[in-house]
Amino acid sequence: MPSILPVFRRSIQESWRGLIGWSIGVAAVLLLYLPLFPTFGADGQLQNIIDALPKQLVETIGYDQISTGAGYAQSTFYGLLGFLLLTIASVLWGSAAIAGAEESGRLELDLAHGIGRMQYAAEAALSVLVRLLWLGAFAGAIVWGLNGPAGLGIDPVHIVGASAALVGLTFLSASAALLAGALTGRKAWASGVGAGIAVLGYVFQAVAKQSKNIEWLNVFSPYNWVYHQPPLLGGVDLGGLALVWGFALACAAASALALRGRDLA
Repeated sequence: MPSILPVFRRSIQESWRGLIGWSIGVAAVLLLYLPLFPTFGADGQLQNIIDALPKQLVETIGYDQISTGAGYAQSTFYGLLGFLLLTIASVLWGSAAIAGAEESGRLELDLAHGIGRMQYAAEAALSVLVRLLWLGAFAGAIVWGLNGPAGLGIDPVHIVGASAALVGLTFLSASAALLAGALTGRKAWASGVGAGIAVLGYVFQAVAKQSKNIEWLNVFSPYNWVYHQPPLLGGVDLGGLALVWGFALACAAASALALRGRDLA
């Protein structure tokens, strides 16, 4: 009797140690930065530092609302360091899932044992998504736990929205890497496309803040779709959230179709 979700199960079994490492990294960032907010935020020290910086620089790096607890958590973790960590993880996982397996010869071997190409791609995408969901939920739980002790004053519902935005944004990079890997069979191309989605999205929104004449760049920035309204401050933009998740799932589905229609290298 064939096993259920063999690719997904094997991927999770082989990656759980690495997932623990990424979880430790996420926890280290949050435990290092969030407890510092009362020290800087209580007497206005943080705001004084921000006021001394050029306005355009502050807006570019998203520190314009960092004097509030929600703004501080949004700017330091969800908008910067957490985004960076989960993006790196998503690109590594997404590029290895199909392209890496093809380059190593594992993909051809698995397909020879009766696993369909679309099934393989779907289970590979599911494996990446589950790991990112864990990291997003784990980070959200730590933020919730530090919310009171660190005096952040974040609405717990907004933590859920911010986590959904972060996971969707990074899963878009992962699914883009999956699609590029399915189309080319090359890990370098998969990594480049996945990382490029994240980098260009961040750069476009940063450049768009420099002048009203180039605000149209935000249309091409998934980062801006979910973060133009900081989720921890005013709640996540449901339209932007749906757009990011829609594109991410579409890329994952397209990777299954691409793998089905291509000769393996």
